[in-house]
Amino acid sequence: MIDLYTAATPNGHKVSIALEEMALPYEVHALSLTRGDQKQPEFLAINPNGRIPAIVDRDAGGFAVFESGAILIYLAEKTGQFLPADVRARSRVIQWLMFQMGGVGPMMGQANVFFRYAPEKIPYAIGRYQREVRRLFEVLDGRLAEAEYLAGDYSIADMATWPWVRGHDWAGVSVDGLDNLQRWLRDIGERPAVQRGRNVPPSEPQPTDDKLKDIRDKLLV
Repeated sequence: MIDLYTAATPNGHKVSIALEEMALPYEVHALSLTRGDQKQPEFLAINPNGRIPAIVDRDAGGFAVFESGAILIYLAEKTGQFLPADVRARSRVIQWLMFQMGGVGPMMGQANVFFRYAPEKIPYAIGRYQREVRRLFEVLDGRLAEAEYLAGDYSIADMATWPWVRGHDWAGVSVDGLDNLQRWLRDIGERPAVQRGRNVPPSEPQPTDDKLKDIRDKLLV
């Protein structure tokens, strides 16, 4: 049994999707980011960085894992699924996983905060991050022109990247003209395990305008 500490964000959905795809039993502990649950001592004992998601593997003596990419690798190795044993194939999965961790996620996070949450609209910042997100999308589209999935076969790299890319409208970034990326978004979105995982946990109500300034930093997870 896996204890999943999560919230309805792209990073949280990476892990719930993986757990569903791997058919691992898990118990959901939904944290309210707007209330600041992720900063409470009980959670900081699991993840000292105070960010979701995190897991505790009861079968491994209560072993805790934080950072979404590290969790995906841990679960893939635990189950022997979605991360090949072959050195080159494994490296290819990890390369695209790191592309999401170091590029797509951080850049979309910045686009989101400046486009949606910042109390002052700064056109330079909005444009800079939206352009970089679009560039990263174009890289993905180019890769998906030559492969069905990012690493060839469906893998944890796709599970990590899909929850972010599907929120492109929230970042104000179009996927028009990126036919391969749109095909990939659609195909993955039709997987039953993905549909289940993306609804874990139910979303928190969107904050009212007068609360956005106070909570914007908490939403950067």
